Amino acid sequence: MSLEPLLNPRSIAMIGASDNAGRIGGMPLELLSHFGFAGEVYPVNPKYTEVFGYRCYAQVEDLPAVPDLAVLAIGARDVTAMLRRCHAIGIRAAVVYAAGFAEEGAAGVLLQQELVQFCRESGMQVAGPNCMGLANLNTRAFTAFAAIFKTASMQSDTGCVSVLTQSGNVCSALYGLLRAQDLPVSHFINTGNEATVDFAQYLAYLAEDPHTEIVLGYVEQIRDGRRFIDACRRFQMQGKVLVVLKAGVTEKGAVAVQSHTSALAGDQKIYEAAFRDLNVIAADDFAQMANIAMLARLRHRTAGARIGVVTMSGALGAILTDRFIQAGLQLPDLPDDVQAQLRQGIPAYGMVGNPVDVTGNIVNDPQFIVQVLQALAVTSALDTVVINAPGYMLDRMAQPLIEVVQKYPRLFVAIDTGNASCRQALREAGVAVFDDLGHAVRALGPFLTWQERRRQRHAPIDTDNDLGGIDAQPVAGRVSAAGGQVPMEVPVLPCHEVDARRYLAGFGLPDPDVRIARTCEEAAALAEQLGVPLAMKVVSADLAHKTEAGGVLLSITGAQAAAQAYEQILENCRNYQPDAAIAGVMITPMQQGVAELLVGATRDPVFGPVLTVALGGIMTEIYRDTAHALLPVTHSEAVQLLRSLKAFALLDGFRGRPRADVDAVAQAMVAVGHAFLAGQPTLDQIEINPLLVRQAGSGVVMLDALLLADTAVS
Repeated sequence: MSLEPLLNPRSIAMIGASDNAGRIGGMPLELLSHFGFAGEVYPVNPKYTEVFGYRCYAQVEDLPAVPDLAVLAIGARDVTAMLRRCHAIGIRAAVVYAAGFAEEGAAGVLLQQELVQFCRESGMQVAGPNCMGLANLNTRAFTAFAAIFKTASMQSDTGCVSVLTQSGNVCSALYGLLRAQDLPVSHFINTGNEATVDFAQYLAYLAEDPHTEIVLGYVEQIRDGRRFIDACRRFQMQGKVLVVLKAGVTEKGAVAVQSHTSALAGDQKIYEAAFRDLNVIAADDFAQMANIAMLARLRHRTAGARIGVVTMSGALGAILTDRFIQAGLQLPDLPDDVQAQLRQGIPAYGMVGNPVDVTGNIVNDPQFIVQVLQALAVTSALDTVVINAPGYMLDRMAQPLIEVVQKYPRLFVAIDTGNASCRQALREAGVAVFDDLGHAVRALGPFLTWQERRRQRHAPIDTDNDLGGIDAQPVAGRVSAAGGQVPMEVPVLPCHEVDARRYLAGFGLPDPDVRIARTCEEAAALAEQLGVPLAMKVVSADLAHKTEAGGVLLSITGAQAAAQAYEQILENCRNYQPDAAIAGVMITPMQQGVAELLVGATRDPVFGPVLTVALGGIMTEIYRDTAHALLPVTHSEAVQLLRSLKAFALLDGFRGRPRADVDAVAQAMVAVGHAFLAGQPTLDQIEINPLLVRQAGSGVVMLDALLLADTAVS
């Protein structure tokens, strides 16, 4: 069902209306009247005959027409009964202000369950409960009791920024910051408890809303991950900007979130991965969000992560260089011809390579700034230009800067270290103006990274190497779907490691020569036959953690040692878990490589299938150096995920070590993703730990594999 009645109502009933603008039943009515909502407004309260110039009705059944939306300013215990009455006369949607539902213990949970059940039966859409309400600023449809609308300046331009939050106070704070920057707002949406309409549903609506170009969001929990992913992809397709602040990063913060809105914070690392993969800008504070919105409104200007910096101080140039690079941006050296052009007016002690230090000499020749700005506006070495100047100097260069900006589409940013009188003129010309170096860096870093990711997503894809990472003639031992094996069906779970290996090998994951001994005599014979140091492991679906059970022995050499190891493994495992079913002992030659990784896949309760890569073996738990991505992943995405690990240096020739076969690891990651998705809905987890990585060109090999079932699937 469309959210139009909630977000674009043509007529509104206020149930529990008040003639006091300081009460929640009165403030929206005053706002509707004051700002001139063009639709019908029907206050409902038997105590009044008129409220804020609107005729007041005793009961909802007395209304002369069926409104699009009912707003309930009544107590929690009366809400569902009133919703039934509203539905009986044909009202399709409602906003519920009342607290006292799932956020307030067992009794509140029962009240919310009753509300949800009614909405499922009736199809009625309800915003909240426990919400501040909504507002469509373009139609002046105020259904929120937010005092900020009285104090912030009302806009004249059509709104293009929407605010969508799971907290009413956050919604108000963001609205105030946006209006302080004269940014026009389209929708003000506080979702509250999200009993029937959740954050992702509102986001899907805003993805299609022609008046929304930018959304600032605050979330404590995403309840519908699939819908959220789909909405974010719509944002990407349409070039819209989504900035989200996620609460519950720390353990203490997660507890505060749960007590606030009965939400579960979720795994923060998975949220971070989802935001990155969906090109959502992750924010840290409200001011940063408003500043990013200011930049996003100028995104018709060409911008990117290659920044040119202009200062009057070498020290400030150094500081900005450090801060921008720490924010993930680049300061490339300017081409020689550009440097030569700049050197014509910059003394020898001033820098021209980037940052550009025009020095105090610019005061003596203020017209030279035109040459500087023009040169930086046209060079192909840069995407964005940042000018840091005291207010008086920014005023002097304002007109040349405006002329350059009007002539060239490149993004120019000014950091005013004084109180320049030209700020408004610069903003109107399309220059982003900041009054603080830190604010500029914190906004430009994530925004320009968003621009880069968007550009990369629109770049042509090498389908031979990017959509699956499959070589036409793979090096022996590399992952390849062309390796002659056909992907298998998921074995009956729980399964032992040999069956897990066979399943994964069907997707091209290299499996070493594996034999199974069922007696000590067989173990001795295999050891003599293979004639190399061996790894021996128990084969049992009941023992997922074989090392803890004493079910793994390494570097076994010779027939007698193999027979003894066989007996020792069985004794250890029977002592550890007497009822474990044991199918034998797996014997395989010992393997050597450059590094060990964990590669796994699991189903996140919010976002669905997720890939994980980490330093493998016991190092996984010690260092917790992990990276995640939503499945499926391409070969290039897998490589980027590997590079994000702190331990990537171990794969990249750290201190003379041989370089690892990163390409084969990436192919293995893609293959694990394929195996996991093919195994849905049965599979709940795949884990290869460790995946042994050999030298570049020599591939990878599974040393241990585990498949787990989803216990919820019968």
